[in-house]
Amino acid sequence: MKDCDGGRERGLSVLLALSLFWGPIATQRGAGNQGSLPSTPNHEKSIPAISVNVSMVVLHASVRDAKGQIVSDLQGKNFRVYEDGRPQTVELFHHRDVPVAVGLAVDNSGSMQHKRWDVTAAALAFVRSSNSEDEMFVVNCDENGTFRLPSIEPFSANPSELVHALMGAPAGGMTALYDAVTDALEHLHMANREKRALIVISDGGDNASRHSLNQVLQLARRSETIIYTIGLFGDDDLDANPAVLEKIASATGGEAFFPKHISTIVEICEEIAEDIRNQYTIGYSPANNHFDDRYRSIRVTAATPGGKKLRVRTRPGYIASSRLD
Repeated sequence: MKDCDGGRERGLSVLLALSLFWGPIATQRGAGNQGSLPSTPNHEKSIPAISVNVSMVVLHASVRDAKGQIVSDLQGKNFRVYEDGRPQTVELFHHRDVPVAVGLAVDNSGSMQHKRWDVTAAALAFVRSSNSEDEMFVVNCDENGTFRLPSIEPFSANPSELVHALMGAPAGGMTALYDAVTDALEHLHMANREKRALIVISDGGDNASRHSLNQVLQLARRSETIIYTIGLFGDDDLDANPAVLEKIASATGGEAFFPKHISTIVEICEEIAEDIRNQYTIGYSPANNHFDDRYRSIRVTAATPGGKKLRVRTRPGYIASSRLD
């Protein structure tokens, strides 16, 4: 009970600080009705048809040195790109903070109830650390995959609405993590921002989804969205499944975080926001121009001007499709 109260105090203090920060600058809007996306055949046990036209493959790459520090002063000539082991010619390169479409998938199920205040505070810390032109939405990993913004507004750049969406979700019930990730990836496919990211905060458990983990991984590999996962577990947490969160993140070139202390979750969300802000955008036209709907592996390397090797994280591959859905 002591840990729960401490988490609530930390969460409330961050929420209060964010409210004071945003209060004078946020444009107030009506909260509107919350609800799930309209029913579609995709909500049955099938994989949505998300694919990308690969006349150019666009990658968003994070680069760090041996100490784990972000490297932000590279040029295109410092990178090498390989597809299925074959070198590719880089035709697009830039490094600037561009607006991002971001989904926040938050587990508010019964298994996460005692962590709720810390989770909400962390999600709000991510919002605070983001570009003012980012567009976001919130989805709960509950039985219904509930979207927390007004049904007429698929994305929002309004901090007031995002605060309301994060704080207004009821806690309890079962967990449909796979369905929530599937719905969020579909939703992000509608975004018109250059980059897309999904932040998943959960214990990795799932006991209510219609979709399977394999279906989620297939969809993630077809999507251009980068997924970051944050696993929150207790010593007696029977729902904990870190392997699931690791697989979902790595399928997209994202990263999985497993904090030892829940009090560090705010710092992790700020770190994710910084990672997104500092990514390099790299594009190439595949030397193999036969679009056969098969998976192709990608490897990107980078080195300093002095030849010192760096660590690059980006999506590990894509589905070569000629369709544009």
